[in-house]
Amino acid sequence: MSHPEVGERLASIRHVVLVLSGKGGVGKSSCTVQLALSLASQGHKVGVLDIDLCGPSIPRMLGLEGQQIHQATAGWVPVFADSEKRLGCMSIGFLLPSKNSSVVWRGPKKNAMIKQFLSDVYWGELDYLLIDTPPGTSDEHLAAVEYLQEWNPDGAVIVTTPQAVALADVKKEINFCTKVGLPVLGLIENMSGFVCPHCAECTNVFSTGGGEGLAKHMDIPFLGRAPIDPNLVMLLEQEDKTVVPDVNNPGSERQKTRSIVETYQHCELSRIFGTISTRLDEILSVEDSD
Repeated sequence: MSHPEVGERLASIRHVVLVLSGKGGVGKSSCTVQLALSLASQGHKVGVLDIDLCGPSIPRMLGLEGQQIHQATAGWVPVFADSEKRLGCMSIGFLLPSKNSSVVWRGPKKNAMIKQFLSDVYWGELDYLLIDTPPGTSDEHLAAVEYLQEWNPDGAVIVTTPQAVALADVKKEINFCTKVGLPVLGLIENMSGFVCPHCAECTNVFSTGGGEGLAKHMDIPFLGRAPIDPNLVMLLEQEDKTVVPDVNNPGSERQKTRSIVETYQHCELSRIFGTISTRLDEILSVEDSD
């Protein structure tokens, strides 16, 4: 079935990338946010579409909770995380009466909501649209792939942690991508160690290297590994995203920035995800040249 209204919206977007995980709790949404922040800081114009309808966490992570969606003649206008409008977001979290409201929907209503997001949101010109999905392979994934497939989305980035139980579920996610014809652009090994906020030493709490080994075994690109960084956790949890996080001195007066895009650059993980986003950009540039 053709969905020309989706194609009209995607026509002004260079790259459409889904972010997937085989199971919950691996930090998929935080990786989506960090990819978006890194790409925006590199000069790209980025949109984040949150289709985790039952657990929309992107607005809180970007400091956009409580914001309202505005309707323009061209469609729904995304909520922007910075004054330069380099990073926009759309989520069902903006449509709920409160942050504690639950979404109790069956498949058809979820599918209709995802189609509306893809066809009604006016992103304008974008370099990247990152689609944050729920864990696993559910109705939301099938709906997104169905509506996007005709317009050839670039593919998926898969997030895992190093443990064997998470890697087993990632194999199922890769198998899902193969079945629906969605290219796997690369794998990120998240929570690969813990960075001590005092000495900056990295301890392998959940082991390390499992994701990289799986990527080699499955013959997919390995984008990089990211440890747990307490300063990132502090940034994503605090209400004011313009305050530079410092877990060693939480009560002291701290440096301020203009937006979360700038604040994130003060986190150790910004360098790691800067490299990961550069690798992703290189992979997509090669595909464009082909």
